[in-house]
Amino acid sequence: MSRNQHVVPGKNGGWNVKGAGAKRATVHTETKQDAINIARNISQNQHSELIIHGRNGRIQSRDSHGHDPFPPRDKN
Repeated sequence: MSRNQHVVPGKNGGWNVKGAGAKRATVHTETKQDAINIARNISQNQHSELIIHGRNGRIQSRDSHGHDPFPPRDKN
């Protein structure tokens, strides 16, 4: 089962990579970019979605690495 991967701020600083619905972080990093790189690798391997949150907890961006039911249309 593939889980969407979330990059979220850590409670005591730094950034966490958490699978959707998980209580504990998979990985804790000092920088957001490190967390994004790790989460992107996991989501690509699991064919899931990467969801990146800001310090305020709101979603900043998302990137689908799975079987997107609504893929973007070709511009051609």
